Amino acid sequence: MTKSSSAAPRHAPNEFFASEHGELLINGLPVSRVAAMAGRTPFYAYDRSVIERRVQTLRRLLPPGVQLHYAMKANPMPALVGLMAQRVDGLDVASGGELRVALDAGMAPARISFAGPGKREGELRQALAAGVLINVESAREVECLAQLSDETGWKARVAVRVNPDFELRSAGMRMGGGPKQFGVDAEQVPALLRRIGVLGLAFEGFHIYAGSQNLNADALIDMQRRSFELALRLGDDAPGPLKVLNLGGGFGIPYFPGERALALEPVCEALAVIADEARLRAPGAELVLELGRYLVGEAGVYVCRVTDCKMSRGQAFVVVDGGMHQHLAASGNFGQVIRRNYPLALANRMDQPASGPASVVGPLCTPLDLLADKTDLPDAVPGDLVAVFQSGAYGFSASPLGFLGHPEPVQLLV
Repeated sequence: MTKSSSAAPRHAPNEFFASEHGELLINGLPVSRVAAMAGRTPFYAYDRSVIERRVQTLRRLLPPGVQLHYAMKANPMPALVGLMAQRVDGLDVASGGELRVALDAGMAPARISFAGPGKREGELRQALAAGVLINVESAREVECLAQLSDETGWKARVAVRVNPDFELRSAGMRMGGGPKQFGVDAEQVPALLRRIGVLGLAFEGFHIYAGSQNLNADALIDMQRRSFELALRLGDDAPGPLKVLNLGGGFGIPYFPGERALALEPVCEALAVIADEARLRAPGAELVLELGRYLVGEAGVYVCRVTDCKMSRGQAFVVVDGGMHQHLAASGNFGQVIRRNYPLALANRMDQPASGPASVVGPLCTPLDLLADKTDLPDAVPGDLVAVFQSGAYGFSASPLGFLGHPEPVQLLV
């Protein structure tokens, strides 16, 4: 990390950003200049240097032969996807709209996979025409693809997304184990594989994604091992050799006080053992690591401008021009059970000490429009800039942007 020119204040941002002369730097540019580039506030800014460093770190630690894919659902901004298409081995999409962005970004169709539990017939036709790998999640999808292949003469490339018989321990969001809308229950997969063989679809492998947002290295190691063993067992009933095994991701980033960054080295070391075994037990199979939040989450900041400062019965409120409608996750309304503040700072007063607690609220007519509850900040005045960190994933595209008719925030790749 580049050190700030001033002593770090108590409200310092995450380790990936520095400040100079009191201003937050985004890829070396003062936040006020980035705001001028955006043309207005609020805006999301994604620091490409942070993304590139994260990819480089993974490339250095991942074992040879393990492919790195970007899960676009984390952030499908076209310019960002274009950057990722040049840095990773593949893109994973979750809708027909994301598929169009992935193709426009220049990623080869052979390196794109399409997952999602509710693919419409039009999306299946779109994926079939593009020639991407389709992660089928139900018997309906298999039958529909067989019919479309017969009609068009296009060969469907398929992998089976498996709902495993285990969960990812310590996951912020569990997507496997127990009853789930995602994938095909592991015990039902053998019958589906036989049906795929009868229908003549081009079987390529398995997609096993047990959970996301995990900071526990031991839990990730256990999940990857169990996913690998499950895939090998299921492969006994496959209509062809295993060509690809997507072990999912689940790598988390710290958002809140007390959380520690994922210990990446032991996870990659354990993955190297699996990769060595795969060369013997599943020769020719390609291992895929699918990451979204871990690649881009810490590279983004959401910046809004202070419009008013007020006191209400002894509590200070800083009112800004952004809020829940543009950053639902930071408001605590995107999966948090107990609301906690994202890292946040006055981006143009990084060298000033905190003067006391204040709540940062947006312009919406609801008490849910809360970006920070009683957080220590310097004295703010209208015109100041507030930055919310850890905002590169599940921000813009995961928010109710049309709520109450406010304009959408700008997005910049800096």
